Amino acid sequence: MPDTGRHTAPPRSRHAAARRRTRVWPLLLSLILVVVAVAGGLALHRSTEQADGSDQAAPRTPDIDLAARAAAVDQVLKKRAQAVLQSDQKAFVADVDPGNKGLVARQTTLYSNLRQFGFARLAYQQLSQQYDDAITRKYGPSTYLVAIAMTYQIRGIDTVPVRAMLGYTFTETQTGRWLLVSDSDLDKRLPRGSHQEAWDTGEVLVKRAPRVLVVVEKGQDQLATRLTGMASGAVKAVTKSWPGGWNGSGVVIALDDRIVRGADYTVPKNAEDAIAMATWVYRTLPGEVTGEGQRADSYVVVNPRNRAKVDARTLAHEFTHVATAPYGAHAPRWMVEGAATYVEYLPMDGAEDLALGKFRQDVRTKYLAKANSLPADAVFFQHADSSYPMAWLAVDYLFTRFGGTEVGTLYQELAALGSTQAERDRIMLEHVGITEAGLFQALKAAAAA
Repeated sequence: MPDTGRHTAPPRSRHAAARRRTRVWPLLLSLILVVVAVAGGLALHRSTEQADGSDQAAPRTPDIDLAARAAAVDQVLKKRAQAVLQSDQKAFVADVDPGNKGLVARQTTLYSNLRQFGFARLAYQQLSQQYDDAITRKYGPSTYLVAIAMTYQIRGIDTVPVRAMLGYTFTETQTGRWLLVSDSDLDKRLPRGSHQEAWDTGEVLVKRAPRVLVVVEKGQDQLATRLTGMASGAVKAVTKSWPGGWNGSGVVIALDDRIVRGADYTVPKNAEDAIAMATWVYRTLPGEVTGEGQRADSYVVVNPRNRAKVDARTLAHEFTHVATAPYGAHAPRWMVEGAATYVEYLPMDGAEDLALGKFRQDVRTKYLAKANSLPADAVFFQHADSSYPMAWLAVDYLFTRFGGTEVGTLYQELAALGSTQAERDRIMLEHVGITEAGLFQALKAAAAA
């Protein structure tokens, strides 16, 4: 669902035209994340509670006490979490295979990265054991390949604990000790978007400001400072403009890696056009409570190719997605993207005001006059040049006609319950007295007037 970003927009700074030509609107990958995550998900029960009759039977193991193994690995995971919280690098790598120098180096970098994030809470939990004959042959008969849930809460950023996934391979030594021998064997099996975190890349630099956290490559101090300033302005703008205010935080990840969290900038269209994407952060992982997973928040991932084009308005758009992420996944695309664009275009400290009156008339003339309905979900990103301006026009009308409180409440209920057209129409009628089709006719009538 890539968006070319080549749509009419209000005249802005001299950088605006270039940004409009290249923008892919940020939630697009997040919106398809659920489908991919569910399709590639693992069974998320504890490894000691493996259900009978699973698709892939467990191979015979050489007289391993499963309860003792679970307890031993739990101790390793607990030690590693405490090592990060207590600044103890030696303890973090103590149970890493010392003969695997590359793994030790990666884990040492991981420790250094994790320390910078400032976790208020960090814990690791064994989930389901996985089976792979090739990996077992590589590491020996005691090989234990297991999916791990990482529960964390970044101090001053995450309002609730959130979860990510990783995969570890352990083996038992002759002395009965369990060592971590690989941290990548499960990477291709894990659900997209719930792993490959910013700290899993190379060495990073983390910079903070109130309600802002920025992650860049180690040594990119100037980029970190620039993004932190823009993110701070964008957080203030969304807090001021979103109905009822917003007390969340903005995380901006701007690394050289092209796949981070749910953002994949190896996809040709994304690689060329996208500037940034809001990627979901999970309160419960896909498959734990619901197939989709329960969202807590979003982190913004910047396209390394286009990071120079990021500005405060770009981040205000993204942070509006962050603010609305906890509502749910069922709001119409025109509401999701229209609301983010609406906030993006509002007056903002340090940014030139936009000629919204002229833009409104341009959208009516260029797009509304040729349209037969609001942009449908299924084709929204296929016709992005018209979809985004039309979405903005619809949300602009709702804010003007019904006020921010009603629009905010409407959005929340649509996101939570609007999974069918019948439900969307019911919710629209209840809150604003018109259906989506009625809203389109109201836009036509306003233009005619």
